[in-house]
Amino acid sequence: MNTLAKCIVVSATPLSLMAGYLADNAGICNVRLSRGFWFDRLETNRVSTLRTCIEKCRETPRIANFTNAAARAIGTFGGIPFDDSDVYKVVEGAAYVYATSRDAKLKEWIDWFAEQAAGAQEPDGYLYTARTLGYDKLAGTNEIWRVKMMGPDRWSRVRDSHELYNVGHMYEAACAWYAASGESNLLAVATRSADLVGRVFGPGETQLKDPSGHEEIELALVKLSEATGERRYLDLAAHFVDMRGRFGNKGEYAQSHVPFVEQREAVGHAVRAAYLYSAAADIAAMKGDAAVKEAVMAIWRNVVGAKLHLNGGIGATSKGEAFGADYYLPNKTAYLETCAAIGNVLWNNRMFRLTGDSRFVDVMERALYNNCVSGVSLAGSEFFYLNPLAAQKGYVRESWFGCSCCPVNVVRFMPQVPTFAYASKKGVIYWNLFMEGEAKICGAKLSVETDYPWNGIAKMTVVSVESPFALKVRIPGWARGRPVPSDLYVQTSPSSASDVSLSVNGERVEAKVGDDGYVTIDRKWKVGDKVVLDLPMPVKRIRAHENVKEDRERLAVEVGPIVYCAEGFDNGGQAYKAVVPEDATFEKVQFSIGDRPFTGLRVSNGTFLVPYCVWGNREPGNEMHCWFLLKDPPPPRKPQGE
Repeated sequence: MNTLAKCIVVSATPLSLMAGYLADNAGICNVRLSRGFWFDRLETNRVSTLRTCIEKCRETPRIANFTNAAARAIGTFGGIPFDDSDVYKVVEGAAYVYATSRDAKLKEWIDWFAEQAAGAQEPDGYLYTARTLGYDKLAGTNEIWRVKMMGPDRWSRVRDSHELYNVGHMYEAACAWYAASGESNLLAVATRSADLVGRVFGPGETQLKDPSGHEEIELALVKLSEATGERRYLDLAAHFVDMRGRFGNKGEYAQSHVPFVEQREAVGHAVRAAYLYSAAADIAAMKGDAAVKEAVMAIWRNVVGAKLHLNGGIGATSKGEAFGADYYLPNKTAYLETCAAIGNVLWNNRMFRLTGDSRFVDVMERALYNNCVSGVSLAGSEFFYLNPLAAQKGYVRESWFGCSCCPVNVVRFMPQVPTFAYASKKGVIYWNLFMEGEAKICGAKLSVETDYPWNGIAKMTVVSVESPFALKVRIPGWARGRPVPSDLYVQTSPSSASDVSLSVNGERVEAKVGDDGYVTIDRKWKVGDKVVLDLPMPVKRIRAHENVKEDRERLAVEVGPIVYCAEGFDNGGQAYKAVVPEDATFEKVQFSIGDRPFTGLRVSNGTFLVPYCVWGNREPGNEMHCWFLLKDPPPPRKPQGE
């Protein structure tokens, strides 16, 4: 049965609340993929990654903490206080999967968990299983976690704790489940919690002014406002953003060094930052806050101009899992947490919706096809926490981590990816990403055939149309000579929009790219109309800005949005010092990992390159590099006297 018609649409939000966004993503049930790159990834997420994460949450104390809290089994807490959030993220992912699969077993499990969460919640709405189970009083527990994340009373260490971070992820899970099923069981838990938070925190004389510890509740409150139509949750989100740098200054690590509206540089913990910047974009749009918009735009320019890795990753350094200084973009020691890449996509998607500018989609696409998918194995059951751009022997994916925020983030993120392919507003459809399947948006049903990202041809057919619309076709920056919207990375031989071909019903359309990065086709559409986009995909060499020290005298290789790397598996065990001469030529060849075909590159000097997003799936722990030497390094100098 066609799942496009089965999703329950929930829209309790007053139109005025969302008036600020220029475009809205397609609904999660309104895009159905049928084959290709993302179809394979979503299926793997559904059948493998989701199952893996549910099982791990059962094997570890994560789910037991909720059942024990519901039973008030004091003294039984296990794990780390922020582990609650892992379960919420798995529930959110399960809700998205249920939205399109209608898997009865998933519904049974989510309903069961909602019952446990309601039982674990204290009468006034407080929900933090570690405190309910007396973790702060347990002898023999990790003193750092206990003292830093608990404090003697509720909220007493809120600037360090994950009390608000945890419930933020619960709000997101509740909104996802409500939209997918119409069930309000988990949403009721969320609103009780949010109402408590709104009583405790705020501008009132007796209310706490602390900012949240790990940002997340800010963007989650915005979602809760959308789901319930209650503007007070949006106002509370804005309050939390405004408190950063004003009360409880924790410095750059937590983006609390100065008030948010005065910030102009991306600093501190990259995941926290990406969630904060996402919330700021929401607030700029929904509240029309010009000062917040100016700040988040300036921060974005700083990232894309000096702090974005080639694979779309952010957070260069392990110290504080943080952004480094401008142009500090190491390869082997790059941190680039999978969660940070996901946060970068969520942030850039909001920035696109705020402005209608494809520059943000360019950054989003780079992170999607490279850093985000490298974080999970092709089998869906092993994960990278970090995603460096170079590795020597021994770097492998793991089946789980003590802090497993990344695997469970993958679970909830993957099902959302198709929603980024299209957006619409007031009779305009944005065609942002190229995926094979069908979409219902803006009163039209569209069908797309494509082998993207391995081939640049995408064919869109109008299946049905109920009302007029203009189609905005994104011409990616990489196809116009700009791999990123700055001078941080440049093509040595730039592509040109003049090489792009676009036609409607076989008649060529001038590919005149507007300032927003789109070609706009405004016509009276009819059933059977076909739009064909042909993006040439030659191999491109990429040079980093001269201020990026580690990449001087090196070039990278890209085809379309895909970054390539050398693996030891294909190159006699040697890849860390791989050479790809500046004048090298390339041959595209097919290779497979299991039963999945991919496009590799055979270099004229014999080096073989594979897409970065699939490295480490054949021989775990082999060498890898993305920035290639242009000639063989000189032999090591012999000590004098030999």
